[in-house]
Amino acid sequence: MGAMTTAPSSTPALLVLADGLVLRGTAFGASGTAIGEVVFNTGMTGYQEVMTDPSYSGQLVTFTYPELGNTGVNAVDQEADAPHVSGVIARQLVPQESSWRSEQSLESWLQRHNVVGIAGIDTRALVRHLREGGAINGAISTDGSSPQQLLERVRSAPSMAGLNLAERVSTHEPYTWTSLCPASFDQRRQSCPESPYRVVAIDFGIKRAILERLAAHGCAITVLPAAATLEQVLALQPEGVFLSNGPGDPAAVTAGINLARGLVAQGDLPVFGICLGHQILGLALGGSTYKLGYGHRGLNHPCGSPGVVEITSQNHGFALDAASLPAAEVEITHFNLNDRTVAALAHRQKPLFGVQYHPEASPGPHDADHHFARFAALMAERRR
Repeated sequence: MGAMTTAPSSTPALLVLADGLVLRGTAFGASGTAIGEVVFNTGMTGYQEVMTDPSYSGQLVTFTYPELGNTGVNAVDQEADAPHVSGVIARQLVPQESSWRSEQSLESWLQRHNVVGIAGIDTRALVRHLREGGAINGAISTDGSSPQQLLERVRSAPSMAGLNLAERVSTHEPYTWTSLCPASFDQRRQSCPESPYRVVAIDFGIKRAILERLAAHGCAITVLPAAATLEQVLALQPEGVFLSNGPGDPAAVTAGINLARGLVAQGDLPVFGICLGHQILGLALGGSTYKLGYGHRGLNHPCGSPGVVEITSQNHGFALDAASLPAAEVEITHFNLNDRTVAALAHRQKPLFGVQYHPEASPGPHDADHHFARFAALMAERRR
């Protein structure tokens, strides 16, 4: 499809935060009211990946880059079948997308998927507000509700702390992943073993890009729901288990934590966790988590170990407490170099490791793709 022009909206919209802040703008996307946790993402590109990432379930995402929609949307860049954000906050929505890859305008795509947006907001001021006060519940409304009506609804909405959103976004039935990309599409495709590694991936809100990277490293993947039991996992005779990213409070995902504890007890089965999966693995190893003030959401977050720095893409509102992890068993291999939060861990004796960031993320550098190779190497060693 060619580029489509979107006429600027004149419909008024409101953004109301639980602390009483009211911002006025114009509506785009679907009509109605959306309530969620107001957060911000600092990436300059990749808005479609963000909007379709299940890890953003329950959130109203503020994009700090001043223009939104300039590359339209297409089927290839989606991380799920539909957007998972509750709402979108932008400084400016471009009237016409400009990309040869565009198949649809952002405006019409959001309308089709019933996602509410607000533009014309001073996003710099909003981000400063969130940095000082922390991520907070809010509402975007285009239906004529008054600020006071919205404030009452927002203040009665549950906090993100304590919410198990993984089961909401997870698959309901097991399935086998079939790669969407031809081998020539991804220049990072690895040489694969003669017999693929049998991997069970637990879907807490998994991104398609993660499944593609696992497949590129020689994995045949069966995806199971978030509530999968140890018995269900072992019945598939996996050579490795992957714990996926996802939304909400990791401490509330009790089924996932219990599964991870069982996997730790197995001893020799490689386990790899990303983002929420990393936190769940840390909880299973005896650690605890806490809610960050405004989270890490965006590109170019430096993470490192002595002498090595990886530039990473991140999306999380919770973190592992470094002091809570049993040092005799768990090594913190990477720290976020901005705030010294736990960015990666590994078990000292068992083939278990997790990373807080997204090594598969696109846009973003490929500094951290080696973590997938490490997982494959652990499975290869177990075969031998």
